[in-house]
Amino acid sequence: MITEGSSKALVFQLEPCARITVNRVQYGENMARNEARMDRITRSRQEAKANYDRLSKYYDLFAHFERKYREAGLRKLDACGGEMVLEIGFGTGHCIVDLAQAVGDRGRVHGIDISEGMCNVAQARVHKAGLSQRVSLQCGDAAGLPFEAGIFDAIFMSFALELFDAPEIPAVLGECHRVLRNCGRICVVSMSRGSKHTTMLGLYEFFHRRFPQYVDCRPIIASKMLEQAGFRMQDVTEMSMWGLPVDIVLARKV
Repeated sequence: MITEGSSKALVFQLEPCARITVNRVQYGENMARNEARMDRITRSRQEAKANYDRLSKYYDLFAHFERKYREAGLRKLDACGGEMVLEIGFGTGHCIVDLAQAVGDRGRVHGIDISEGMCNVAQARVHKAGLSQRVSLQCGDAAGLPFEAGIFDAIFMSFALELFDAPEIPAVLGECHRVLRNCGRICVVSMSRGSKHTTMLGLYEFFHRRFPQYVDCRPIIASKMLEQAGFRMQDVTEMSMWGLPVDIVLARKV
């Protein structure tokens, strides 16, 4: 189905909570194949933290280019009143505010980000919006989420999963699976390798390899990674940002 603009939607009509079995050996083999197709992230977590701490005061100057894709992801996640929602890599907090408004007074939004600078900016945004009672933000690592199992109704990630090195992504998605309730949903907005290799994609990947300290995220195959982590795909929408593929993926824990 082709929709307005440059968005190609692939909708999977599946039972929301149908149970599937994950073969962990096959999962590891599949992830190894995906890792071989992905560029590695060479900077350390401390380097990433320091970089985003520096960028935090200015990030909104160029983050508005991501707005259309973030909003499409939020619509797909469709947070409802009274829900418990987690955002991983919340940045300067735009989506945290939107999520807090969506869950209402009976809901709760948690956020985790590696950067203290980003956390401070986001906290100020939440306070200005008068939503502090609904929101809890903290610095931390998504590969070891500080939450009990099965407490969240939904998880949102926007341009965050592709910042993790290939061997770390299974741990991040495994933690997401752990903290979601049964039938809980996860929406990932990410740069994608797309259905075909474009000139812009090739140029971007070249600059990522050449200047990884400045171009630190790279395209991934989010839908495959979610499936291999035990999630059931619900919907995949492919969009384009300056000729670079962007996938918006919705899946459920089963």
